[in-house]
Amino acid sequence: MPEILSTHDAARVIVLDLDAGEGLAEHVVHERAWLLVIDGEVEVSTASGESVTGGVGLLSEFVPGERHEVLAISKARLFLLLAPWPGENHPGSMTIQDKLYARRRAAKRSGSS
Repeated sequence: MPEILSTHDAARVIVLDLDAGEGLAEHVVHERAWLLVIDGEVEVSTASGESVTGGVGLLSEFVPGERHEVLAISKARLFLLLAPWPGENHPGSMTIQDKLYARRRAAKRSGSS
């Protein structure tokens, strides 16, 4: 479970614990994101096929819209900084109508109705 440490217009700071084998499936953030390993070891992969494995001190940076995946090689604790918060088109900053349209577009892309 993620623990939100701080949220302001400038940024959101989160700490995330993952057990070995757990991960964050391929996803995209709407903000610039910095992911710092503060305990354990993870593998970070991007949609472009780049991959890096590392432990304490590994820092990965993602631009808004960059698809990526994180897999815990061992039990890991991650520090995540998202800025600005919320980013452009983040679901939390969208109106109910915008969310409905976004869900419809996502359903069309996945082939479901």
